[in-house]
Amino acid sequence: MPDFAYVAKTATGERREGTIAAQTKRAAMQRLRQQMLYPVSVSDVKPMLGSGAGFELPQRIKKEQIADLCTQLADLLNNGVPMLESLSILADVTIHPRLQAAMRRIHDSVAEGSTLDQAMAAEPAIFSELTLSMVRAGQEGAFLEESLQRTSVFLNKQDEMRAKIIGALTYPLILGFVGTLITSLMMVFLVPKFQPFFDRLEATGSGLPMITILLLAVSHGLMNYGLLLPIPVVVIVFAVKKFIATDSGRLHWDTWKLKIPVMGNIFHDAAVSRACRVLGTLLRNGVPLLKSLKISSESTGNRVLQEVMMKSAENVTTGDTLAKPLAASGLIPPQIMAMIRIAEESNSLDDVLVKIADRIDNKVERQLEVMVRMIEPLMLVLIGGMVMFVIVGVLLPVFDLNATVN
Repeated sequence: MPDFAYVAKTATGERREGTIAAQTKRAAMQRLRQQMLYPVSVSDVKPMLGSGAGFELPQRIKKEQIADLCTQLADLLNNGVPMLESLSILADVTIHPRLQAAMRRIHDSVAEGSTLDQAMAAEPAIFSELTLSMVRAGQEGAFLEESLQRTSVFLNKQDEMRAKIIGALTYPLILGFVGTLITSLMMVFLVPKFQPFFDRLEATGSGLPMITILLLAVSHGLMNYGLLLPIPVVVIVFAVKKFIATDSGRLHWDTWKLKIPVMGNIFHDAAVSRACRVLGTLLRNGVPLLKSLKISSESTGNRVLQEVMMKSAENVTTGDTLAKPLAASGLIPPQIMAMIRIAEESNSLDDVLVKIADRIDNKVERQLEVMVRMIEPLMLVLIGGMVMFVIVGVLLPVFDLNATVN
């Protein structure tokens, strides 16, 4: 049971400080009131460095665990268990410590008047934008249990695809790591052995081929600054993360992602699929179109597409059709726009959007499989090129010398 540090006052106004054990912050405040103390502040007790608890790295929360959590919450709500009690039960039965602590915070936040999606949004490291959008959609349309089940299915599909990709990439990644390591060792230990020979060639006025000059430059750079190379990499990664955290940075990042060869199409299709699925689910459950557009735009995971959908909402407000602004953006493929236009005419937009999402998801899976299969031969070509660069750079002066002698 966690401890909470408190500052409270007695009925006579006397100040009291100390710690109290309770399951949640709310329970700690209730225990203080039972002791005729009026809490001023209650906060978690942070473990001190060097204490018996020791230092532990935070454990990663898998998508499979989030999917199981959504399924369990949906089952509890379907069986008539109230929301607060359901959250309390999940907080008690959850094994993962980070997820358990998050569920307790969500329970306390909902108990204090927040909606479920607002409470979950306070845990951005755990719940994705899609999960939050689906929960928000379920609350807006009064189909929370169904939206939680759909979220669980989607997260499980994502986890399965991720496992397939990791399994397929294991061999190319090991191959790339070993190849890079061997090439670096050749640069650091093998190439310097030929330095006296290269110096004699330059002294005779023969000169060195350009590839050998580049090889020596890379070798000297690794020998002198190899240990410092991680520093600029870490700085660049940190700077990019800070930039992406801003609104303008996120917009530029999402715009650039759509232009990456091969991967840009996958990012684009995945964003369109999420938007169509959430929008179709909302419309199917009777949520008004304008509110559905706002919620579904937040589920895309891409600011460019999100802005396009918000502009389409403005056009719908003026009495225009949904298809017109989406088609003008150029982000929605023509064949999908044709289906949306026909669906609007036939008043079957909700069903058509869900079918479009299913079709796009299948396309994304095929694109990912092709991309993963391309990586292995590309990695072999890359490693072969690095090794060839070292060999040719070392042996070419020997061939040139031999030709001169002959």
